[in-house]
Amino acid sequence: MMLSRLASRHFSNTSRRLQSPTSTRSLASPAGSDESVIKYSENEFPDRDEQPVVSRSSSSDIQIKADTTGSYPYTVPSSRRIGPTRPASIPDNLPLDALEVPETKITTLPNGVRVGSMETFSQVSTLGVVLDYGSRYESESMLDPQTNTTVSTAGVNHIMELLAFQSTKHHDGFQIQNIMEKLGGATFATSSREQFMYGVDVLRPNATQAFNLLGETVNTPMVYEDELDQMKQVIAFQLMDTNPQILLGEGLQMAGYGVKDGVLQQLGRPHFCTMENLEKITTQSVHAFREQFLLHKPNGLVVAGSGIEHEALVELADANFGHIKSDPNIRNDPIIPSIYSGGEYRLQIPPNPNPAIKKEEFTHVAIAFEVGGWHSPDLVPVCVLQTLLGGGSSFSAGGPGKGMYSRLYREVLNRYRWAESTEAIASFHNESGLWGIQGSAPPDKIGDLTKALVENFQKLADELVTDEELSRARNMLKCNVLTQLESRVVLFEDIGRQILTYGEREDAASMCAKIDAVTKETIRAIVQKAIVKPPTVSAVGVNIDNVPKLGEITAMFDQSNKKRKTWFS
Repeated sequence: MMLSRLASRHFSNTSRRLQSPTSTRSLASPAGSDESVIKYSENEFPDRDEQPVVSRSSSSDIQIKADTTGSYPYTVPSSRRIGPTRPASIPDNLPLDALEVPETKITTLPNGVRVGSMETFSQVSTLGVVLDYGSRYESESMLDPQTNTTVSTAGVNHIMELLAFQSTKHHDGFQIQNIMEKLGGATFATSSREQFMYGVDVLRPNATQAFNLLGETVNTPMVYEDELDQMKQVIAFQLMDTNPQILLGEGLQMAGYGVKDGVLQQLGRPHFCTMENLEKITTQSVHAFREQFLLHKPNGLVVAGSGIEHEALVELADANFGHIKSDPNIRNDPIIPSIYSGGEYRLQIPPNPNPAIKKEEFTHVAIAFEVGGWHSPDLVPVCVLQTLLGGGSSFSAGGPGKGMYSRLYREVLNRYRWAESTEAIASFHNESGLWGIQGSAPPDKIGDLTKALVENFQKLADELVTDEELSRARNMLKCNVLTQLESRVVLFEDIGRQILTYGEREDAASMCAKIDAVTKETIRAIVQKAIVKPPTVSAVGVNIDNVPKLGEITAMFDQSNKKRKTWFS
């Protein structure tokens, strides 16, 4: 899961500043006054009533001084006075040889909910849930188990992502936001075609309170009409200014897994809510989808955490989700395998109406082929191949670390001055995946760019990549994996998604070993197997007239494939 992620708050207060443990500040006093001086640590925040988090001074540092009126400006509560005792939430300082090597621990609750975590001993914890549902499960006509009526759930995951951490049975959205701010935390939610994720990132001592709020969001959201209407307006604004690269990727999915036997395939469904579907979504749509795919599916819920003790997370998981029970009368695992067909998606978008934006309108094109999914042995080699191709934008400040020695930079961006961008892409799903190359150029040069992309596919199939390219790609991918896992948020997500997909988590050492095992012969074999299938083409722009049609691009590949069969037969 981490490989796919790669393939694709701070808080400031200028009125306060951190000082050394012994530094103090005195309240102003009249000249010549001999009154005792109040001294207190800059970190005490006397206006707050919560317990101190860090021990920085002794109690003798706290003194009191009256102002010119003889009264005290404010009193430092005893709960905020920073004393000599270390709070229990801060781990002991231990020598290196006394520390345990962090490892992923997994526990399954009696009802089937799985809990996975890794202790990082940091003072901030990231924890949440990863759920086994996504936009592939949506339908234009779904039976509501509660009312026995039919509703549309197309686009509901997009809505649910925005509705996360809004009003619940016990708190409204503003209360949840204020509580999280006081806890020193942030919330996030994201959806994909196959999984949904809720998470909180919070100071370790406040992890229990934050996770309980997350439990409310998952278990008892109210979904009021006014909140739903507000989120619909947000989506409407998003659809007015959607990034062309997002539209390009959506087009690949919809064209690659098109309609079969008159039915829209699951992987070919739009992931983002469309304007057409937006009007059909009601509060009943949200509740019906949750009833079928969440509330009675404990084995499709994984509680994950980084920077928290495993036993503590298990207790939180049991308290919040241990009540979920399976219902044999509800069919909540309707995966219908999607069959790759290849195809074409062309979207002409209107020019930007803002005259203040003086920029050239580029045309975007992408070509992709089917590869294996999450459980395919080709998963890691495809990720290495994607890193090897690399790419990016024609404007990039930096050197080798920016990928400027990758093949697409050398073969396309540095060779053709009109190429605005070109980049390798990959997406993986349960039963299938897509791998390809996308790029952008001025409308009059988009035909030339398309031919350049085809040539790069053909070169990969005809020639082995060099040892230098392969070594650089493997090292870069390992570097990306390891550095990304230093982030507690990425670590949390990786734990949850891997357990939900594979039932276990592969450690970084094993993952790096698989990357090192990829050979140039393996890469060529994967490319040769992929490009004999029908291509998928996606084109987006103000002017897409010069983008070659699917038949023309197919003919380019057919011609080279015939030659290749002669060479390797």
